[in-house]
Amino acid sequence: MLSQIFAITGVNLKSIPERWGPSLVIVIGLAGVVAVFTALLAMATGFSSTLAATGSKDIALILRGGSAAELNSGLSRDEVNLIKLGPGIRKGEDGRPLASGEVIVIAELFKKGETVNGSNLTVRGVEPQAFVLRPKLKVVEGRMFKPGLRELVVGRGVTKQFAGVEVGKNLRMRGSEWTVVGIFESGDAHESELWADAEVAQSSFGRNGYSSVLAGLDNEKTVKTLGAALKADPRVNVDVVSQQQYFSAQTEQFRNTIGALAGVVTIIMALGAIFAALNTMYAAVATRAKETATLRALGFGALPVLVSVMIEAMVLSLLGGLVGAIIAYLLFNNLSVSTLGANFTQVVFAFKVTPALVGMGLAIAVVVGFIGGLLPSIRAARMPVTTALRAA
Repeated sequence: MLSQIFAITGVNLKSIPERWGPSLVIVIGLAGVVAVFTALLAMATGFSSTLAATGSKDIALILRGGSAAELNSGLSRDEVNLIKLGPGIRKGEDGRPLASGEVIVIAELFKKGETVNGSNLTVRGVEPQAFVLRPKLKVVEGRMFKPGLRELVVGRGVTKQFAGVEVGKNLRMRGSEWTVVGIFESGDAHESELWADAEVAQSSFGRNGYSSVLAGLDNEKTVKTLGAALKADPRVNVDVVSQQQYFSAQTEQFRNTIGALAGVVTIIMALGAIFAALNTMYAAVATRAKETATLRALGFGALPVLVSVMIEAMVLSLLGGLVGAIIAYLLFNNLSVSTLGANFTQVVFAFKVTPALVGMGLAIAVVVGFIGGLLPSIRAARMPVTTALRAA
């Protein structure tokens, strides 16, 4: 049985160059399906990876009660001072609570090559403890801003997408002039932000309080302890979540949306590829009717004929899938783009074409090949020998 399958499959595969035109229909169709599928999920993966890298279980984010994002939150100075005294918050080397009151403001800047319809970016005013809480953040060009001055350090992601944010440039934001003094890298969503001194941001943008508090905890279980204590304090109205939980919530909605889009687009394109495979394989079966009938007359069974046609269809589909995966990797892997985040500001991230996504794409290609080759293979296996020889 196996020897017959190998023999017929070998003949079928060797005949592919003789009909490259029809075969390319399958290859190109599946390449398109896999490339689009992989690219869409690579976008979701890249966005999720960027936000996931931002969160930590042992750091708490405190927002005003009922606020879904930092932009919607507002805390007074007195509330922030009370929050910093909450149970479970670590102490820094200076003995003070390891917590940073932070101010979030939206600024509009132009992307490279654009002069109208600017895009929103997050300007984050931070206190000194912010850098202890985010040890991955490093200034890689220029220097850190000085407290009390209208100076900015800009995330690497911003420099990739936006114009006029190089070190030494002056930016006018919401009626005030700022100077870019440094570029930082953090490997997470903060690279899509501009950072400044919190007190300077408050005075420059007319803010009396803060948007949020970021607090380092004794351990990840302390989130509930801190949350319960602050909920019981009538002087504050806040929600306490881990930093990881906050960014995971943002990621889930985006992933679900892109996943649904990828599913719909892939199904539509896959249906087209299935019909293309059906037509191609039916034509291949008809072209080889005489050869198939001759083999059947020599004693080859129907099952080896069926399996050989299926293998041929799946080989062509897999080839198309590989081409699509290569295209997706070359065109999209590490491609830097930006999209709106939870604060209605741009989040810069890079597409990530992972082995898992490539594997999923190839699996789809094989399934399409299987479905597209099933009916033609059954037809080839059931074709009476005398009918095939007479038609030939």
